[in-house]
Amino acid sequence: MDRIETMKAFISVSEEGGFTRAADKLEMSNQLVSKYVSDLEEYLGVRLLNRTTRSVSLTEAGEQCVLHIKQILERIGDMESGLGDLKNQAQGLLRINAPVSFSIKHLSILISDFKEQYPLVGINLQLNDRKVDVVDEGFDLALRIGHLKSSSLIAKRITTIRLVLVASPEYLEKYGTPEHPKQLIPAHYLHYDYMSYDHPSNPLFDTLKQSIKDQATSISSNNGDILVNAAIAGQGYALQPTFLVGEAIKHGKLKIILKEYEPDAMGLYVVYPHRNLMANKLRTFIDFISRYYGDTPIWDQF
Repeated sequence: MDRIETMKAFISVSEEGGFTRAADKLEMSNQLVSKYVSDLEEYLGVRLLNRTTRSVSLTEAGEQCVLHIKQILERIGDMESGLGDLKNQAQGLLRINAPVSFSIKHLSILISDFKEQYPLVGINLQLNDRKVDVVDEGFDLALRIGHLKSSSLIAKRITTIRLVLVASPEYLEKYGTPEHPKQLIPAHYLHYDYMSYDHPSNPLFDTLKQSIKDQATSISSNNGDILVNAAIAGQGYALQPTFLVGEAIKHGKLKIILKEYEPDAMGLYVVYPHRNLMANKLRTFIDFISRYYGDTPIWDQF
């Protein structure tokens, strides 16, 4: 039984005073209107209408039922209207997960610009560098950096992320500028804990992978900013994305070394659960961030 249709049929019969006029109003057969009302009476277990050959009138139970059903149908109408507004306008709370350092340096500005254009969208931004479960943890989308493997999520590439090996001019003056990864000093490698070394064709990664086996006298961290600051201070060399080291390179605080061994570029991706029936707030944010950084993002302009 379609409860909404049965309720609409009953209200029409009560308002029109008969099945035929109600059927004309609803553009359905007299027989179907009668069936809907009978189904509603059977479901509720009470008689709602007094029927004669000439007229139809409400019983006492029918009069009470009319009041309740009108309220229900009004609330359903309000709900449909509200959902329609949400579908057609960018509004509502958007829950985003993103990497810590990237967000602090670059995403905060994007969000401010997005809010200027779409003030009805609220942003709840949660930062961490672990890979969250977007669905189980209730996020609308997540930003991820890397070479994404296949998953159940939809992934859209936003822009390019380069990894470069950097050291300060003072460090290079003291220890020399290496021309091959084998000339790197293992104890001086500033290791990022979440770095993947699964790049068998690049000798730089082979060297760095060996370097992390003995970190007793070096610096390692799960935060890239710490390692970048250590590199600027001359503590060693670091393999970090240009969104972290671009400004330091631009101002001469760091230099790229072993450029010919630079790893293949990674991507900044937005990942989300569903391509279909997307809330407009989500679709709008994805479209916005897709245009925001461009093919050559600002952190590579040094």
